[in-house]
Amino acid sequence: MVEVREWSRSDAARFFRAPTADDDKYSRGVVALRTGSPAYPGAAVLGVEAAWRAGAGFVRYVGEQPVIDAVLARRPETVGGADVGHSRIGAWVIGSGTDPAHRDDTETAALREILSGAVTVIVDAGALDLAADARAPFVATPHAREFERLQQQLGLSLLEDRAEAARRTAVELGGVVLLKGSRTLIVGPDGPALAVEAGTGWLATAGTGDVLGGVLGAVLAANPDAEPAEAAAAGAWLHGHAARIAAGVLDGSPGQPIVALDVAHALPPAIADLLA
Repeated sequence: MVEVREWSRSDAARFFRAPTADDDKYSRGVVALRTGSPAYPGAAVLGVEAAWRAGAGFVRYVGEQPVIDAVLARRPETVGGADVGHSRIGAWVIGSGTDPAHRDDTETAALREILSGAVTVIVDAGALDLAADARAPFVATPHAREFERLQQQLGLSLLEDRAEAARRTAVELGGVVLLKGSRTLIVGPDGPALAVEAGTGWLATAGTGDVLGGVLGAVLAANPDAEPAEAAAAGAWLHGHAARIAAGVLDGSPGQPIVALDVAHALPPAIADLLA
């Protein structure tokens, strides 16, 4: 039986701080994203937006030119194009808004190179099929259907207990699994499973997973010495808190519909509230 520990506000607060006069854009964390596609450019835009608004000091986006153009139109602070080795990348986010069925050999090679490095990688959506070959530390972020496909890829039988299933998958992959849901579980090959309550059903809308990827990238990049599972839990908690702020449910009211960009916009006040 996997021990499950509830992740709290005070747990999350340990991973956020106000920058000081000694900080620069690099010390605040550098996030690189290879996400989105011409079919789903919004995934890249949302992830980049979220990385900035979750406190990253430098964000680089790598992808096809039409997607770069969409990202820069929304967030001109972003550096677009392949990294030339000067960005001091602290975390990668890959796979959001992509489909492995449409991935060519060049893209597969580029993703495998990222997964073979030393930098922590957030592995989402269309890159999950490559996680089993990763040598870099990583956090895989499947939702329920993606998780089922991932288990089938690994030849694992399906289990009803989500924590047990996530632990078995984490062991098989050799990394951290963040299993999304109304109760998100973050599980590594050992240690307790960390449980984060999303906090509002309004979060169940398209694109919020892309926002989560950007948040996770920012939190892991800003906390390079932290355990990836704990940093990921802090990012998931912040994401849920931002959704609660955006939906207006903090006072116990039923709240209101939100879109993914609303969650990204609520990240700065969510961090301010956490720091307070």
